[in-house]
Amino acid sequence: MLHVFRLWHSLLDLLAPPSCLRCGELTGAEAALCPECWGNLRFISDPSCASCGLPFAYDLGPGTLCGACAAEPPSFSRAAAVCVYNEASRPLVTGLKFADRLHTAPALAKLMASRGGKVLEGADMLVPVPLHPRRLLRRRYNQAAELGRPLSRACGVQLETKLLLRARRTQSQTGLTRRQRRENVARAFQVSPACVAKLAGKCVILVDDVMTTGATLEACARTLLRAGAGEVRVLTFARTERAS
Repeated sequence: MLHVFRLWHSLLDLLAPPSCLRCGELTGAEAALCPECWGNLRFISDPSCASCGLPFAYDLGPGTLCGACAAEPPSFSRAAAVCVYNEASRPLVTGLKFADRLHTAPALAKLMASRGGKVLEGADMLVPVPLHPRRLLRRRYNQAAELGRPLSRACGVQLETKLLLRARRTQSQTGLTRRQRRENVARAFQVSPACVAKLAGKCVILVDDVMTTGATLEACARTLLRAGAGEVRVLTFARTERAS
């Protein structure tokens, strides 16, 4: 049986050789990036904000917060992202989100699991940021949930796709100011009544493709905490840079 599988796998490679997830150039392995695309990604590591994960240019010491988090601490306790959202990473995010490139999700999730570190430590469940039912019907899938499934397998933390609901339809966040984004998603989420009991006192990891201003993730975190979660953290594939 294994021999048949390897033969079929080799045949597929001949018909459709492995190619870069971003640019389409041929690669030596499946679900990989070519050296150029890999090298162009700006991976995030410490030093970074101890709360939202914003990368710092200099090491300011452990526990340092960016200006925004110091002025107004977010409801989530900590956040991490694999890379900066820029010209290099944008095609990976938009391809998954809008272009049905679901085959990229396992590779992106693997990077998220590797970057997760302390964010995933002691976690009880993964919860993807939900789409409104109408938007889900139009798009046919939720990119956050598609990342959450392989991430759950990689880190061994249970995925809960029906716990958090988007109860109110909102306009796209694209082009809105930070204040407008917060107002747009205010009271947009709720915890399913059937799932409230399993949430009590638990450490929840919110999963999404990209963090911009953090308004959507903040609204989700507040909703989860009000419903009884003990702690909420955030893990995304990418995040924007912003002035602190």
